[in-house]
Amino acid sequence: MLQEEIHQYLERFFEANGAVLVENRPGWMTVQLTIELDKALMNRPFYWSYLEKTGGIPNPMTVTFITDREKAPDTVKGEPVHFGSPRLNQIFETAKQFSRYIRLFEDVHPGQKQVPLYPWLGMNVKISYRCDLKKDVFRSIGLNLIHGTMAENFQDLLEQRTLAPKIPDYCFTLTPIIMLKSAVKRIEHYIRQGLAKEPHHWAEEAVKRWHQDLALLDHFYEDMEECPESYEIEKQALKEQYEPKITVHVLNGGLFYLKDAFI
Repeated sequence: MLQEEIHQYLERFFEANGAVLVENRPGWMTVQLTIELDKALMNRPFYWSYLEKTGGIPNPMTVTFITDREKAPDTVKGEPVHFGSPRLNQIFETAKQFSRYIRLFEDVHPGQKQVPLYPWLGMNVKISYRCDLKKDVFRSIGLNLIHGTMAENFQDLLEQRTLAPKIPDYCFTLTPIIMLKSAVKRIEHYIRQGLAKEPHHWAEEAVKRWHQDLALLDHFYEDMEECPESYEIEKQALKEQYEPKITVHVLNGGLFYLKDAFI
């Protein structure tokens, strides 16, 4: 990851989370943190605990990050950020926590005309196929919360658009007809239906290998009048190794207001 890429990543991270870039120059930036970012990044639990108890006025920190010392003037004092640095790793982890759910609006410029924005729920999921072999498949699915249309490869569609954390001028959002809890269940049902229709030769082959190894295990212990505890342990180990499983893990999701009713 190049230093220029790190600088661009920090720009997107702080802007997406509502921070203000007080200064943004080649090689460095000064950021006015939000309360949430200060709590996540600056390690001031006693300060925030004191404010919450006393009802004081919060004062999030302003921090300068140096992404390229060669480009930043010597007069600029701040914290160096580079790939592998503790601060960048902390920001990566914070991004994961914050990005599990997000709300964004398509940045359209309608002029003086009022433009409706349609609510979409987007979910990125990892589908894991497990036996003695492993495979992960990543899917991104969107659901229109007005009429229930599903969209595959939703993340790719979003990346073709300009999104912002604030609603653009002269735009208004349509009220969802499908509630979020119901929408999540619809997407889960949609994924389960798709999995049920898939061929599962991989699982059938895994069960065959499982039975073959189980037969070998039984043959090894067949002359014993009573199987020892090790037999049950090895039998359970074979089950854990070969038993086919499919798990679906939600990586993150968000509510996206887009100009299109269908995509």
